[in-house]
Amino acid sequence: MATKILFIFNSVMLGFGLAMDAFSVSLANGFMHPQMKRRRRHEISFVYAAFQFAMPVIGWFFVHNAAELFEGFRPFIPWIALILLSFIGGKMFIEGIREKKCTENHSCDECTNTECINHKGNDSRVLSNKILILQGIATSIDALSVGFTISSYRTPKVLVCALIIGAVTHVICYIGLKLGIRFGTKLAGGAKIIGGLVLIGIGLEIFFG
Repeated sequence: MATKILFIFNSVMLGFGLAMDAFSVSLANGFMHPQMKRRRRHEISFVYAAFQFAMPVIGWFFVHNAAELFEGFRPFIPWIALILLSFIGGKMFIEGIREKKCTENHSCDECTNTECINHKGNDSRVLSNKILILQGIATSIDALSVGFTISSYRTPKVLVCALIIGAVTHVICYIGLKLGIRFGTKLAGGAKIIGGLVLIGIGLEIFFG
């Protein structure tokens, strides 16, 4: 019984640790899309949770079947996270500056639909599924290394551990989105700029951390 409790506790703690980057990105997404619907918040949280579930399992598989290949790939993990988050964050930062100019000029005639969605009050397509998947990869790729931590687990135990990690991630990311929406409403026009800088900062933290 004590062993099972310790296993669950360790899995939950792993989930908290691994979910911090996704939580920060969720905050940024909430900043930028204060009108986000409840269903969309659950969809976004589920995507992050799915990646956090999959990465430890993939890492565990490589440890047992292709350890040398995984070791060769491992040094590139921070680079991949930095490139993806810097690309997404830089794009958001630039769009935020354009959107702020658009709002200050009280005209959206020269802006694209995407840049003016927040100004017009409709955020349904701002965070595309493509960007969401890139965020999911960038914030979960370091979880591949968890494969070494759980390398002694048998397959059923690995899956249970990964499910707990995914569940914890879903809850944490949903909370992050709610908090981001709350403060993003107050930040108004500068939210996308702040969100972009946050994503770039997370990429740098993963790279140098």
